Amino acid sequence: MKQFIAFVKKEFDHILRDTWTTLILLILPVVMLVLFGYAINTDVKDTPLGVVDPSRDEATRAIVERLAASEYFRLERYFDSADQAEEAFLNGEIGLVAEFSPGFRESMLRTGDAQIALVADGSDPNNAITLVNYATSIVTDWLSENSAIDDMPYKVTPSVRVLYNPGMKSSYNFVPGVMGMVLMLICAMMTSISITREKETGTMEVLLVSPVNPLLILLAKTVPYFTLSAINLATIILFAVFLLHVPVAGSLLLLILVSLLFIFTALSLGILISSIVNQQFVALLISGMGLMMPIMILSGMVFPIENMPLPLQAVAQVIPAKWYISAVRKIMIKGTGFAAVAKETAVLAFMAAALMAASLKKFKTRLE
Repeated sequence: MKQFIAFVKKEFDHILRDTWTTLILLILPVVMLVLFGYAINTDVKDTPLGVVDPSRDEATRAIVERLAASEYFRLERYFDSADQAEEAFLNGEIGLVAEFSPGFRESMLRTGDAQIALVADGSDPNNAITLVNYATSIVTDWLSENSAIDDMPYKVTPSVRVLYNPGMKSSYNFVPGVMGMVLMLICAMMTSISITREKETGTMEVLLVSPVNPLLILLAKTVPYFTLSAINLATIILFAVFLLHVPVAGSLLLLILVSLLFIFTALSLGILISSIVNQQFVALLISGMGLMMPIMILSGMVFPIENMPLPLQAVAQVIPAKWYISAVRKIMIKGTGFAAVAKETAVLAFMAAALMAASLKKFKTRLE
C-alpha cells in the first residue's frame, strides 16, 4: 500500500510540476463551459434594420416603429433607393431591409392591397431565414390588428428577396467558416510543434549557438509549412467551387492574397505557442483543442457574435479566424472588392506582425 501511495504521489508531482498541463486540465473545462453556456445562442436580436419608404405615410411609419420596437431589430437608417440599401448590405451595415411600395397606405385603403418586400442577406442563410420570419410575423400581426380596427380585410403579404444566395444553400455559409477553421488549426498545429520538437530532441542547442539571426530561424521554420498550407488552400478552394458549387463571386486573386495573409497569421500563432511551451504534447493541446472551441463558437462561423455577452464579443475580436471568415464571405459570396475587406486585411496584418514580434522576443529571451 505504501508503494501504491508513493507512486500516486509521484504522479501528482509529475503533473503539477508541468504548469501548462495543469492549467489545461483545470482551466479548459471552465472555458468550454462558459463558451457553451453563454456564447451558443441561436436567437437573432438587435439586427440593424434598413428601410426604403418612398411615401413615409402613417401606415409605413407604424410598421417601421413596430419592427424597431421589437427585440429583434434596431432601426439603422432610411434609404432613398434599393441600390443604396444593397450597398449597405455589401458593407455589412444592415441585416434586413423593409422596402415599401409607393403610396402604401393609399393602396391599402383603396384596394386593401399594398406591397412590402423583406430583403435579407443570403450569405448566411440560417440568419436570413430567422430575420425574415421575425419580420413577417411582426408585419402580419400589425396588419391583423388594423384590419380589425378599420373593419377592412387588408391583403398585404410580405414578399421575400434574398441577396447573394437566392437558392439559400447552406454551403454558402459553412464553406467560409470551414476554410477559416481548417486553415487555422492545421497551420497552428504544424508550427506549434516545430520548436518544441527541437527542445525535446535536444537539437535546440545547435540553433542557439548558430550565427543565424533569430528572425531568420523563425522564418525558415515557417516557410515549409507556409508552402504546404498554400497547397491546402488551393485544394480547399477547388473542392469548394467544383464539388460544393460555392462560387467565387469576387476576385480570386484577392481571395488568395487574404488567405495567404491569414495562413501566415496562423503560422505565427503556432510559432509563438512553440516558443512558450516545452513539450509537443502541450503544444498540440493548446493549438488543437485549445483553439478549436473558440474558433467554432467565437468566430461567427456558426453563431452570431452580436448576440453574445459583451465580454465574449471582446474576446472574439482577437480571434484571427473571425476576421478571415468575414472577409471570405464578402469576397466569395457577395463579390466585394478590396475596399470592403480593407478592415479585415489590416487587422490580420497587424495580428501577424504582433504574433511574429512576440515569438521573436520570446526566442531572443531563450537565446540569452
